[in-house]
Amino acid sequence: MSKVHLTRQGFDTLQEELKRLKVRERVKVAEDIKVARAHGDLSENAEYHAAKERQAHLEARIRMLEDKLARAEVVDTQTLSIDRVRFGTTVVLENLDSGEEVIYTLIGEEEADVSRGYLSITSPIGRALIGKAVDDEVRIQVPSGLRMFEVRQIRRME
Repeated sequence: MSKVHLTRQGFDTLQEELKRLKVRERVKVAEDIKVARAHGDLSENAEYHAAKERQAHLEARIRMLEDKLARAEVVDTQTLSIDRVRFGTTVVLENLDSGEEVIYTLIGEEEADVSRGYLSITSPIGRALIGKAVDDEVRIQVPSGLRMFEVRQIRRME
């Protein structure tokens, strides 16, 4: 069983989601099923089938969250060495073609949010950056082609 690396915030967020799903969402879906059953013949009852499908998705998400939390290793990002890019570090890159500066924070899959600059360590960019140091050049294959970056700065996650 592989560990799931999470920040403290990511771990807490997953725990809150799990609690919400178990306490509120399960009750709501059960009530939806009960109401739909009251409408009669279940074989042609679209509300019932939709509620059962929502219940199946809900239970799958609960199992997945329980599994990830059971395998979670919370990484204290404030004590990490910042000599190299690793989980929980923020890296400032310079695009060597355009001179543009980009900033990424490398975290786990569950916490990734590209729009906020949070990349999964398992993403192509994340994998290319792991282990790099300041002034290292990085070749990253992205959908639009090969990009060359230089690591300008590594810092702790904010």
